[in-house]
Amino acid sequence: MLTIKTFTFNAYSENTYVLYDETKECVIIDPGMYDGVEENALASFVKGNGLKPVLLLNTHCHLDHVFGNKFIFDTYGLKPQFNKGELDILQAIPGYAPQMGFNNYQLSPEPDTFLPETGTVTFGNSSLDLIFAPGHSPAHLCFYSKEDQFLIGGDVLFYGSIGRTDLPGGNHSQLIDNIQTKLFLLPDDCKVYPGHGPATSIGFEKANNPFF
Repeated sequence: MLTIKTFTFNAYSENTYVLYDETKECVIIDPGMYDGVEENALASFVKGNGLKPVLLLNTHCHLDHVFGNKFIFDTYGLKPQFNKGELDILQAIPGYAPQMGFNNYQLSPEPDTFLPETGTVTFGNSSLDLIFAPGHSPAHLCFYSKEDQFLIGGDVLFYGSIGRTDLPGGNHSQLIDNIQTKLFLLPDDCKVYPGHGPATSIGFEKANNPFF
């Protein structure tokens, strides 16, 4: 049984997730910590719960989702894992972060291991299925727990909304198609933990999301 801890970090109110099971091994997904206060909040939670970080995962590599990658690497020795199609997006950040007011961007390490478009990642007694859902970014992945019926969705599907598609590598029709043909096939009671804003469910979005 997985426990999910949500933090909301940085100027974009980005959701950072820590997932852990009874083994105390944990996965950190999309660390958005930008300053020392935010870094301390995550580190003290990990320490206070006796957790052992074993994986750092990025759904995609927009700056607000990777601000904390270097801190996680420095603190726990973990390099990020994401789909190779996001590497250009990661490498572009130092060129645009200062224009957006982020002068303290800590350069993220690059992966030793890239995640495929399908497959699973495992930690402790748990596993997460990979769902490839580009459209918001060129090689966006979602992480689905079949056992606990939840999806760490990144910036694909939000409560009453969808990810923006006006950034480099974005594609509106591709995003709509991936949500309909991949995410909407998940059970209605599957809970969706998005990259921003409150959690929702597949059934609620199928019935109420104005984009569909």
